[in-house]
Amino acid sequence: MRRRRGVSLLHGLLALGLALALPWAGAAEPSEPQEPLTLLIGFAGPLSGGAAGVGRSMQNAVQLALDEANRRGLRVGGKEVRLKLLSQDDRADPAAAEYVARYLVEQHVTAVVGHWTSGTSLAAAPVYHAAGVIQISPSAMSRQLTLLSYPRIFRTIPNNESVGRLAAQYAVGTLGAKTVVAIDDRTPFGAGLADEFAQTVERMGLQMAARYSVSDKTSDFNAALMQARKLRPDLIFFGGLDWQAGVLAKAIKRLKLDARLMASSGTVGLTFLMRAGTDGNGTLVLEPGPPQDKMPGWKSFRQRYNQRFDSNIDLYAVFAYDAAQAIINGIRLAGSTDPDAIALAMHRLRFEGVGGVVAFNEEGDLLHPSYTMYEVQDQHWTPVARFNGLPR
Repeated sequence: MRRRRGVSLLHGLLALGLALALPWAGAAEPSEPQEPLTLLIGFAGPLSGGAAGVGRSMQNAVQLALDEANRRGLRVGGKEVRLKLLSQDDRADPAAAEYVARYLVEQHVTAVVGHWTSGTSLAAAPVYHAAGVIQISPSAMSRQLTLLSYPRIFRTIPNNESVGRLAAQYAVGTLGAKTVVAIDDRTPFGAGLADEFAQTVERMGLQMAARYSVSDKTSDFNAALMQARKLRPDLIFFGGLDWQAGVLAKAIKRLKLDARLMASSGTVGLTFLMRAGTDGNGTLVLEPGPPQDKMPGWKSFRQRYNQRFDSNIDLYAVFAYDAAQAIINGIRLAGSTDPDAIALAMHRLRFEGVGGVVAFNEEGDLLHPSYTMYEVQDQHWTPVARFNGLPR
């Protein structure tokens, strides 16, 4: 009996030793890896129609920024966060933009990069504001947008008040214009830009010779130009989109007005050159940011963009990329996925974007905007002057 008890004790000790030697013995089941939290980032802009090239270039730039952030890794509260793009086509139409904004809100986006025009941005802004969604535009310049004083609204380009002011100062102070006429397309962007241009001209002691308005859909400038021709203007300022500016340039030459055309920001690109042809030579445009080859992050951005996408890089793609980076940096700084916390952090941001320093004032406008004056020379856009200015 004593021998049997000893054998049993020995077997028990051996079993215990074996159990201790095996790493999985008695261990808890391994936990499942946690799924990353997905944050939806919206993009809204024209993805069809005549402005589709601009919209797709901006969309690509946002996608590039999100892809890079996902590769680097983004963590909030110790949890991995993945950023996913949800794009919508607003057709550059304010009514469509409001519908798009409601859809993006229903999909629970955290932030939206968009919209392209001031009219679409203003139509969508109340929808995003009511839902607590961040809106950051890479291209809408209307001062009305940031005058809304929504705490989650931003833009990565100057507003049209600063652009109109500097354009007028260049027209009068540098070009020596004496008889100036302004034409606008009645949109918040075009009319607002022409307003500031005209007001600055008059603050400089020069009376505006005339002011005309046309539809933002028209190709007929004859009525305005026939009246303007009697005044013999030496400069015509146009507040409106690039394709109309191209039509206007041809009309000025056809009606034999000896006047230089100064067009709105957003005109630098192929659309104007193709519409205007040789009649566009001499046209001036003040655009946001430095020339692309002078942008601090341009060379690297262009290389990464071209490796990822087989499409042209529109002027505003840079500002769309910087807009997405502002959202990403805001998430990192806030350490939160809550839009209010991210927006608060975005107001504290200061970083070197592709187009220059990105930092916002209390209204969401850029603190340190820069500008470049371009002239069409031999049917090519050529930088002729650079400026730094204040947001308003």
